[in-house]
Amino acid sequence: MKSHRVHAEKTAYPSAELAAELGLPVVGTGAAKMLIGRREWLALPEFGVGPFHAKTDSGARSSSLHAEDVVLADDARSVRFVTRDHHDRRIACVARVGGVSRVKSSTGESKPRIWIETEAMVPGGFRWRVRLTLADRRQMRCPMLLGRRALSGYFVIDTQGAHLLGSEEQLESEM
Repeated sequence: MKSHRVHAEKTAYPSAELAAELGLPVVGTGAAKMLIGRREWLALPEFGVGPFHAKTDSGARSSSLHAEDVVLADDARSVRFVTRDHHDRRIACVARVGGVSRVKSSTGESKPRIWIETEAMVPGGFRWRVRLTLADRRQMRCPMLLGRRALSGYFVIDTQGAHLLGSEEQLESEM
């Protein structure tokens, strides 16, 4: 399958046209959106991370990435951390800090979290910018949670479906 390197801008390219070009499933008319499952394969090409499972969660405002050994630079402009791919390989990452925000967990506890911005990629080649808070997600099934901010404008969730955008192997070949 041919890989497409597409950088999406919310106002520059209607998602229905983009989805058709990439051969991705679409729902609705007018402002059609790509159909995404409750879990999807995802990669973060800027860090060389992927593939791994991402859970879609329209109840969560923000998105989160598993991070361990988090070290904020002395000037607080960059952060070093380790994340893991689907094969449980440790991957060291360095990112520019976007800021620190208070995030309320599913248990209702509010904590400050470092957030970064990076490019996310799904099978089929669709790429877009996402804001991710760094959190220890070792106890979670998926190392990444895609909240409604990251989904907005591009996707509609099929809660019964999983991996609707493509396979782990397809994503790996496109990285």
